[in-house]
Amino acid sequence: MDKVAGIAGRRLHTQRLTGKPFASPVDAVRWLGAVQSQDYGGAKWALGQRTRGVTDAVIDRLYDEGAILRTHVMRPTWHFVVPEDIRWLLALTGPKIRRGLAGRYGRLELDDDTIARALVAFRSALARRGHMTRPELGKVLDAANISPAGQRLPHLLMSAELEGVIVSGPRRGKQHTYALLDERAPKGRAWKRAEAVAELTLRYFRSHGPAQVQDFVWWSGLTMADARAGIAAAGPALEHEVFEGTDLWSSADAPRVNHKGVVAHLLPNFDEYTVGYRDRAGALHPDHSFDPALFSFGSILSNIVTIDGRVRGAWRRAFVRDRLIVEIKTMHRMDRTESQAVEEAARRLGRFLGRPAAVSGL
Repeated sequence: MDKVAGIAGRRLHTQRLTGKPFASPVDAVRWLGAVQSQDYGGAKWALGQRTRGVTDAVIDRLYDEGAILRTHVMRPTWHFVVPEDIRWLLALTGPKIRRGLAGRYGRLELDDDTIARALVAFRSALARRGHMTRPELGKVLDAANISPAGQRLPHLLMSAELEGVIVSGPRRGKQHTYALLDERAPKGRAWKRAEAVAELTLRYFRSHGPAQVQDFVWWSGLTMADARAGIAAAGPALEHEVFEGTDLWSSADAPRVNHKGVVAHLLPNFDEYTVGYRDRAGALHPDHSFDPALFSFGSILSNIVTIDGRVRGAWRRAFVRDRLIVEIKTMHRMDRTESQAVEEAARRLGRFLGRPAAVSGL
């Protein structure tokens, strides 16, 4: 096995896409630190592939109960986090996100006074009603003489998340709701900033390594100086190696990967295996050229088919009566062993969704 392929295999293992799966999706979120989740269904499948025997319905239940929360953190998009991590992650990464949004707030005429009044209105309404949908909170703003028009409402909601006022609540049918953070995640101990930087750094390289410092900076939203300080604080807990002139870091106690056979994955939009790195070249196959036209976003951040951690195609799902149909589009023809591995990956998705699965396009 060439070393690039070896790095892909090690990342599959540290991300728990191979090897011993987690007992609970909550453990998967905690291990990864945060899981990008603006595609709610895709993010659930990301957890499903890392957890033994879990189903889509089980993750919905954990989310509704508040065992897994969803908020804007690290980067200006939604992430799954666990309740015990949400406050220190917001304190650590929220200020930079807010600074990055200042220009957008200005164009939307959202000054500090307007934002402060919106947060008071949200807090008061949610304290009375427990949890509310986005349209309902838009009406709360109207009642407070704050226009929710256009992008003002989602940006005010994001500001309330970043300030630690609101967070995800239980779903109401297919609608997401918001709830008060104080009710969903009781306050824990306060972290000093240096402690939080060290913890996030260690957690990232433990769960995503081998990875570059620039990968961590992209993923976390922290600065290069923060990353260097975090690595220094981790000390012997992290291991350094150089590959083709590139510095890579990983957990010093990561187990040796000894995977045999061919393994395929149907990775969802924004899976941590792709979105968790700034440099995604390690997921590309040297013998199979990448065709952006094949993928819904024109990038490997969309639904991808991987063989042994290397991108080989795209996939999408459809439901025909009670059956799941997984349509595969490959960049190059797969051999029989690879096709069988993809079919097994589709069956895993079927079990997760509680439907028999069939594959088309191979």
